Amino acid sequence: MHRLAIALGLGALTALTFPPLGLWPLAFLGVAGLLHLVRQANGPTFGLGWAFGLGMFALSLGWIARAFTFQTAMPPWLGAVAVGALAAFLGLYWGLAAWVARRLARGRPVALVVALAGAVVVAELLRGELLTGFPWNPLGLALIDLPVAPRAAALWGAPGLSALVVLAAGAGLHLLVKPRTAAALPAALAALLALPGGVWPLPSAPPTDGLFLLVQPMASQADKHAEGGTERHLKAHVELTERTLATLRPQARRRLAAVIWPEGAIEFPLEETPWLRTLVTRALPPQAFLLAGGIAVERGPTGQALGLRNSLSVLDAAGQLRARYDKAHLVPGGEYLPLRALAEPLGLRRLVPGTLDFWPGPGPRTLHLPGLPPLAPAICYEIIFPGAVVDRRDRPAAIVTVSSDAWFGPWGPPQHFAQARLRAIEEGLPILRVTPTGITGVIDAQGRVVASLPAGRAGTLLVPAPGAAPPTPFARWGPALSWGLAALLLALGATLGHRKT
Repeated sequence: MHRLAIALGLGALTALTFPPLGLWPLAFLGVAGLLHLVRQANGPTFGLGWAFGLGMFALSLGWIARAFTFQTAMPPWLGAVAVGALAAFLGLYWGLAAWVARRLARGRPVALVVALAGAVVVAELLRGELLTGFPWNPLGLALIDLPVAPRAAALWGAPGLSALVVLAAGAGLHLLVKPRTAAALPAALAALLALPGGVWPLPSAPPTDGLFLLVQPMASQADKHAEGGTERHLKAHVELTERTLATLRPQARRRLAAVIWPEGAIEFPLEETPWLRTLVTRALPPQAFLLAGGIAVERGPTGQALGLRNSLSVLDAAGQLRARYDKAHLVPGGEYLPLRALAEPLGLRRLVPGTLDFWPGPGPRTLHLPGLPPLAPAICYEIIFPGAVVDRRDRPAAIVTVSSDAWFGPWGPPQHFAQARLRAIEEGLPILRVTPTGITGVIDAQGRVVASLPAGRAGTLLVPAPGAAPPTPFARWGPALSWGLAALLLALGATLGHRKT
């Protein structure tokens, strides 16, 4: 039991590497400790990996519990239960990785490091796919602020960065114990994974000529759900936008391409309210568009509401609806209730108030509008999925992601923002990100933050979209490269494990 407790503590230590703390050296320390425990274990190692994952996710995902304070249909204490249950489930992936690595390595230390690196890549990939997926906080996110390592994501994707952490941690561990020559192979493999940092990213195109106005009104979730809160929420967006537009110089007004509002800015169906479309666009210059997060209602033949869409609508200055993107990857338990007929009688309701479920859209799409660069929308949760935010047949020039992180306290928004930076690196595309309470910001095609508004402050950003880079390998082939890396590492680990000494 004491080994399980140590593994749990090592996982919690590793959680401190994620934003907002970003104590990245602890990632190598935590994983090195896990490698040592797995190597020294006499029995099954699944429990050690599971305890490590439990500790890492329970601490780093603690912000989820805050969402339960906004749902009156469920008690707030249920949030702690939900975090614990989710962490226990996600820990299974780490348990499987530790078990597979130990089986392939057959007690050989170097083989264990290599095999665990490959198994972690598989675990990260499966975590993004099974049961609709939840790839939040991949281990490689710890490297997001290092100057070279994150750019390896342009080739291997975020799962490859996780392998890099394991290999580097294993090399460091072997430098501390005999024989030190055992550190050579993991160190060489880590260097090879990081090598693309010297090649990728490719030079980016110049920034776009048009300007984008990103609006962060500081409209909190608590205010929104209070009586009259929906109207006040919309009013905050309109007033902040109009005040800002009134201060623009004539040249900036002529260059304005679009105003972007966050997810859920307009919670009235725009298709059914022409007066509202006129209201929210009345201050736009003639050439500009409004991109606003909101909802759309799906109705039956008699007009009854059947379901909702979490949407990003595009309006022109005349109030005409020019395009709409519907969120495809919905949050189970938040935007829809799985097995509603069974779950609702048990008191398990959605975190989002209301009785109608959201319906998914068709998937990644590129919007083509006059005067705007081709844009790929991604709504909130969608931005955390590697290889699933862009239509590869119609590559955009930039990604626009809108979110509402007001639910998630001080830890959730920085983690969400950091994962958007990973998508920018993987795709070689700039990202314009807008939320009601922060973090709103602009990320270039190398994952660097060009401009941002901190959480908890109302404000606007008037910026050009940074230029796109040529398609990265990951942008061309997606997670197939991550799967290929996993296969190579697992095969090498197995070979080393079966090699006669």
